[in-house]
Amino acid sequence: MMEHTDIQRINSNQVMSAVTIHNQTVYVSGQVPDSTRQDISGQTQEVLTKIDQLLKLAGTDKSRLLSAQLFVKNLEDFQTVNQIWIHWLQGQGTPARATIQADLVNPDWLIEIAVIAAQA
Repeated sequence: MMEHTDIQRINSNQVMSAVTIHNQTVYVSGQVPDSTRQDISGQTQEVLTKIDQLLKLAGTDKSRLLSAQLFVKNLEDFQTVNQIWIHWLQGQGTPARATIQADLVNPDWLIEIAVIAAQA
């Protein structure tokens, strides 16, 4: 398959790329926690840290978020996730967002987050 030079991919494997960049738009794939023993607070903070790191690799940051999709396993965790999200975005513009209750691929994952951002 021919690679398009106007599309940049970061941390790719046979299934997906962690980040895809096209037309100065950064697409971050759904990020999940590595440590499944943590509660929703720990898992959410870990995922947001991963997103910060991937955005930095792509030459942008959370102040440039356009859209976010949050997949939460348990609706009871919604308020906790929102509080962490608000703290994480403090002082930044808020992106368009959807929050979906979902059965995630790994039953120990409590959250998965995907974002889209403009390049800085």
